[in-house]
Amino acid sequence: MSNFDDKLDEAKSKGKETLGKVTGDKNKEAEGKAEGIAKKAKHKVEDAKDAAKGAAQGLKNDDDDDGQ
Repeated sequence: MSNFDDKLDEAKSKGKETLGKVTGDKNKEAEGKAEGIAKKAKHKVEDAKDAAKGAAQGLKNDDDDDGQ
């Protein structure tokens, strides 16, 4: 997912939360807040996965260098 899509999703969930606050719709507010939390958690998992891939690649490169 692109950075633009991430920002768009973030804006949508924040907008939904704000709309719920303004209109007094607690369900809409909670829905927006939950979507925002879910998106943040998803990004943290993706970041951790990318970091693990980078660490694995670094270890592989170290092993390749040792054989020379």
